[in-house]
Amino acid sequence: MDKTVKTLIEPVSGLNLNNKAKLDVSSGIRGLLQKLEAFFLKKGYILFVIGFLLGRALILSTLTPFILPFFAAVYVIRKERAPIALVGLVVGAATLSVVDAAYAFGSTVFFLFLFRVALNWLKQEVKALPFFVFATIIVSKLAKSFIVTGQISLFDGMMAGVEASLGFILTLIFLQSIPLILANKRRQTLKTEEVVCLIIMLASIMTGTIGWSVYDLSLEHITSRYLVLVFAFVAGATVGSTVGVVTGLIFSLANVSSFYHMSLLAFAGLLGGLLKEGKKVGVVIGLFISTLLIGMYGEGSGNLDKTLLESAAAMLLFLLTPQGLTSKLAKYIPGTPEYAAEQQHYMRKMRDVTAQRVEQFSSVFQALSNSFASYDDLSERDDPESRELDYFLSNVTEKTCQMCFKKEHCWARNFNTTYDYMKEIMHEMDQNDGTISPKLARDWGKHCTKSQKVMNTIQQELTLFQANQKLKKQVQESRRLVADQLLGVSTVMGDFAKEIQRERDNHHKQEEQIYEALQEFGIHIEHVEIYSLEHSNVDIDMTIPYCNGHGECEKLIAPVLSDILGETIIVNSEECSAYPNGFCHVTFRSAKAFTIETGVAHAAKDGGFISGDSYSMISLSGGKHAVAISDGMGNGERAHIESKETLKLLQKILQSGIEEKLAIKSVNSILSLRTTDEIFSTLDLAMIDLQDASAKFLKVGSIPSFIKRGNTVKKIQASNLPIGIIHEFDVEVVTEQLKAGDLLIMMSDGVFEGPKHVENYDLWMKRKIGELATDDPQEVADLIMEEVIRSRSNTIEDDMTVVVTKIKHNTPKWATIPIHKYQKQA
Repeated sequence: MDKTVKTLIEPVSGLNLNNKAKLDVSSGIRGLLQKLEAFFLKKGYILFVIGFLLGRALILSTLTPFILPFFAAVYVIRKERAPIALVGLVVGAATLSVVDAAYAFGSTVFFLFLFRVALNWLKQEVKALPFFVFATIIVSKLAKSFIVTGQISLFDGMMAGVEASLGFILTLIFLQSIPLILANKRRQTLKTEEVVCLIIMLASIMTGTIGWSVYDLSLEHITSRYLVLVFAFVAGATVGSTVGVVTGLIFSLANVSSFYHMSLLAFAGLLGGLLKEGKKVGVVIGLFISTLLIGMYGEGSGNLDKTLLESAAAMLLFLLTPQGLTSKLAKYIPGTPEYAAEQQHYMRKMRDVTAQRVEQFSSVFQALSNSFASYDDLSERDDPESRELDYFLSNVTEKTCQMCFKKEHCWARNFNTTYDYMKEIMHEMDQNDGTISPKLARDWGKHCTKSQKVMNTIQQELTLFQANQKLKKQVQESRRLVADQLLGVSTVMGDFAKEIQRERDNHHKQEEQIYEALQEFGIHIEHVEIYSLEHSNVDIDMTIPYCNGHGECEKLIAPVLSDILGETIIVNSEECSAYPNGFCHVTFRSAKAFTIETGVAHAAKDGGFISGDSYSMISLSGGKHAVAISDGMGNGERAHIESKETLKLLQKILQSGIEEKLAIKSVNSILSLRTTDEIFSTLDLAMIDLQDASAKFLKVGSIPSFIKRGNTVKKIQASNLPIGIIHEFDVEVVTEQLKAGDLLIMMSDGVFEGPKHVENYDLWMKRKIGELATDDPQEVADLIMEEVIRSRSNTIEDDMTVVVTKIKHNTPKWATIPIHKYQKQA
């Protein structure tokens, strides 16, 4: 029995009732907060509380300028909540006097009458609202003076004008601040004007607590100091001091004896904001020091104890304020870390959404590419040739054998013999331009009684069959090309999505190190911003004082950065100030390990103006450089247009990021499908990587290129048909490693095959290039062109183009300055 009881009790003893209790308490508090939020904010009863406090708020002990502006703003913004606000205003005014309550009710009714009448001709009621408030307050105030005293004095008119002016301004303020309280879903930004309006509204509400006290401690002083502490902690010294000045100013207008209070609040906001790095304790210390100083010198030591107790109460309320509340408030105020984090979170979310959409597009293109490719695979597996032959012979049989009396003999008893004869006739006609051998004709005549009719029909159908086969082949090749192009686009978009998702690294520490190093070197820097420190992809922006054109960035800063970062840094762009007291904005980037220098020589046939050759030098992303020559078929304007169009298409496709082989295939497909004319063009493309000087050569119908390294000359060639001749072909890629000082010589066939009475063009060109005594690219191009023209007795029999590219080490103009050695010497 005892064991049984023990086994039943042990599991119960293992329950963690504390966690459940904590969970119940937290969920209960959360539920209570949600109910309070629904009651005050969603149902609008917060307007009753605000209206009650504003209804009893006074300025200069007699003016009540908050009543009508608050009601008018609520009426325009949330008309259905206006009765709640009106009840709060009348009840609050009744705590002052019955006359004030009657004035509050009467002025609002008079405003409603005027505003509803004017709605028939008003187009922009919000802009006109302050003017209606101004007019209503003047009329109501003068009417109140006349009813109470029986006359209207000059003083009454002046006070009515002051109260109406305050009402005009307060209407504008409430129109901006009330939506901040009533909005269920707040946007993640607050303008500076909205922050100030919110502060004025909060301070105005707190004036309604003037005269209230708890244990002889003034409630308005406690709440105002608490408000300053919150904003100083959340937004720093600037906003904290602003809140202190605005709140103190409104309190001093309400009660002239509280004028010193503005100094205390402003000083507390400034000092608390400066000490916010010490968290809540630092802000509290700021208020304590401000209370001591202003308390001793403001009102003397008589009320110092009371002032300190009021500040202590505000400090206690502030320390009890949940961290979540202050963090939530900080998200809406520009300049705070929470606001920046919220904005960063929003930007990151937008970036992820964009990247996701790009990836979706990439996957769509990938699926389309797979669909085209899989269709081709299925077509190849189905043995289409035998199926097409069966269709062909069935069409011939239908036109010749259907009504023949020997149909049963040929196709039922001797099917294989008849089928083989017709198949052989078809193949021989296809191969021999419509003729067959005499032996086959005799044999077929013995087998078939309508042999000549059958052969004529086969010849007719064969023409249609060949055209159909050619069309199907073109469609299949085009489908394969579309699949490759879609795959290339998918790859580019996938890489773009990854680039979008790559976050900018936080380089605050490196920025500070660079800033200090340059300052110690004696270079004044105003601002440093690092976007990337990736090797060979450094990107740094700097702001420096006006340099007067002395070139400090190129001569001093870039060499120092080169030593700090361990790679060559150069000035990429520089915007100098137009006046001496301004600033210069400079961008520094990584220098490429190699650079190129190009020389070009070209001439048209017979010395004409239009050449069928075209050339292009293309700078690509990733530190790559492309050199291309295209030779249009023939000469003249049409050949020029064709070669120029080839290079233009190639440039656009390469700059989009598509791989070189696919780019050339795409250009080939576009040019071959675009026109039926027999117009073709060659393409000689060299892709040079400026980081390691590796080169890829893609030659489509072009003649060889040459690399001159010292006294040796190397030939680069590949065998590919010209662009546009066939739809589908494989591009042969030749890879070579270049070195500094190499000369890459590319030319058109007019130069390579131009020399007269030369049997071996390769040896002749190698010998001429090897004999060159200069390594200047332009001089080399001119000398080769001149040598070829001289060999032709100074005649130009074809379009000629020579492009010479020299590979050089990228040596900066100014040497690297060793910053660490300089510091040791100093």
